[in-house]
Amino acid sequence: MLPSSNTTKFGFRIRTRDGLVVEHLMIHGRDEADAERKLRQMYLHCEILERCIMQPAMMQPTLVSR
Repeated sequence: MLPSSNTTKFGFRIRTRDGLVVEHLMIHGRDEADAERKLRQMYLHCEILERCIMQPAMMQPTLVSR
């Protein structure tokens, strides 16, 4: 399922029920509650350590000096 234009990407850092920390989880959702619902379906009984809204990156090329 591809994200539609009315969804936002949310970033999460969680601790699984086994105690492992998972960073940089990106989940699309209509709002924060929708993204958290999807997260909790994949990671049952997880603890959310951090959450953020991901902003779209600039679509301009970046020059790399060598």
